Amino acid sequence: MPAALSKLTRRTPLVLAIPAIAGLVFLVLPLAGLLIRAPWQTLPQRLTEPEVLAALRLSLLTATLATGVCLLLGVPLAWLLARTGFPGRRVVRALVTVPLVLPPVVGGVALLLVFGRRGLVGEWLDTTFGFTLPFTTTGVVVAEAFVAMPFLVISVEGALRGADARFEEAAATLGAGRWTAFRRVTLPLVAPGIAAGAVLCWARALGEFGATITFAGNFPGQTQTMPLAVYLALEQDLDAAIALSLVLLAVSVAILAGLRDRWLGAT
Repeated sequence: MPAALSKLTRRTPLVLAIPAIAGLVFLVLPLAGLLIRAPWQTLPQRLTEPEVLAALRLSLLTATLATGVCLLLGVPLAWLLARTGFPGRRVVRALVTVPLVLPPVVGGVALLLVFGRRGLVGEWLDTTFGFTLPFTTTGVVVAEAFVAMPFLVISVEGALRGADARFEEAAATLGAGRWTAFRRVTLPLVAPGIAAGAVLCWARALGEFGATITFAGNFPGQTQTMPLAVYLALEQDLDAAIALSLVLLAVSVAILAGLRDRWLGAT
């Protein structure tokens, strides 16, 4: 009887099972359609075309550079939010997460208003150094870093809050300064969180579309990343768009597989 009762309590009520299955089908079916309609016979040929390889190389380069920028700026920002108390910290944390919910196109417009040739900072850069960001490869990096940095900051801040601060306090009592304690104690403690945040940041940068096309444009070999190439191919050749989408899908699956123990839970 206890075994039967235990089995009964583990059964999922239909009122929950039916919408759960429907939700799963809703999420999986489009991906299945992508795989079913994929031009598998011509896929190698399509993925080795010069335009595709150029977009792929540019995407990998800009996503990696954007992740580097996010690491350089985001890790100290996460430490500031997790380890120090200052007035308005909640407001700062909210501002950091705004790009997560901000429509990417709006983010691109905001970047134009700041870094455009007539923007708040862009005009000074143009008149002083003759340097412009919009519609350049550097502009792609800036756009990707803007939308991807919150993923890194949130991940690293969570790791910092979960780390035992007593190790840092012990280092301080032994004479280590704040920078030494951060470099020798804190960073090793939160290294897995930084790595996970960097991977998510890189994946988000690789898939960025709205802010990139608004701020950097869609110029082949210069600002046309893989998502932009998918958008352009969709207007001309559906099979080419599917082939390019498969590359991004494969990257997304690889990212989730690599982070499954952290984000999906080990089974």
